[in-house]
Amino acid sequence: MNKADLIGKIAEEVGITKSQAEKAINSFTGAVSGSLKKGEPVILIGFGTFSVSQRSARTGRHPQTGVALKIKAKKVPKFSPGKTLKEVVAKAKLPK
Repeated sequence: MNKADLIGKIAEEVGITKSQAEKAINSFTGAVSGSLKKGEPVILIGFGTFSVSQRSARTGRHPQTGVALKIKAKKVPKFSPGKTLKEVVAKAKLPK
């Protein structure tokens, strides 16, 4: 499912226009991004937690040449699924 599919699904289920659904999704992603930018987690009970994780500096290798590279420390977004989401996925019948 991509963003356009999600917008269509939300608009259909809630009974709103696609433009209203798109505004809602953009507002949600903006709020999550803004909170993570401040270093604050976003906790949605049952669904999961969006947070910021710190990756420390490390040495890597260039895959073609094998030359050692220094990789800088950085902050990365992280998502930890909640209990309810884990249970839904565990029970799902996935297509083969």
